[in-house]
Amino acid sequence: MNLNFKFLKSVSTIYDEMVHNGFSMVYLGEFSAEITGMFTAMTENNLSKQGDEKSVKKRVFHVMVEVLQNLNKHSDELKSEDPSKDQSGNGLFIVGRIEDTYYIITSNKVSKERRDLLESAIKQVNSATHDELKQMYLKQIKEGQLSSKGGAGLGLIDIARKTGKRLNYQFIELDSEYYFFILQVEISGKTAVKE
Repeated sequence: MNLNFKFLKSVSTIYDEMVHNGFSMVYLGEFSAEITGMFTAMTENNLSKQGDEKSVKKRVFHVMVEVLQNLNKHSDELKSEDPSKDQSGNGLFIVGRIEDTYYIITSNKVSKERRDLLESAIKQVNSATHDELKQMYLKQIKEGQLSSKGGAGLGLIDIARKTGKRLNYQFIELDSEYYFFILQVEISGKTAVKE
């Protein structure tokens, strides 16, 4: 690797932009159980240093764990194509805070089929009232079946319940078969959310 001034200046500019936008953690790569565990430990440590109420810290941590599990289980870009090996997903994970709002942003590659299912699920979650989300959650716990990747479909519902906000998302087409799925979750550091 050729470390020259131009390269270092680019890294410095990116770092300055991250700090300006409140990003405290940015990661691009594999999301194995070990890496997910490392991020949860780092975030728990960082949250313990913040002056937020315990309930806010708990919500941020819970939502972060949920989005990390989604990256691990539901990325269509896997570390290994061999089914006998660890099938960790790849993606982008960003955590930040601006004033009293925490942001968790993720991005991962999804197939067109998964895109359609995800968009339908997000639209359903985003259009639901607080009480409807609660009913959806309870129904999914009682009747939900595990997917081939171990999920029961609770993640998006749970994130919306914990944040009290709509899920901001976007799909960017890569080619005729795949999209980048971007999810931005906002968690207020002020108000309590009724679950």
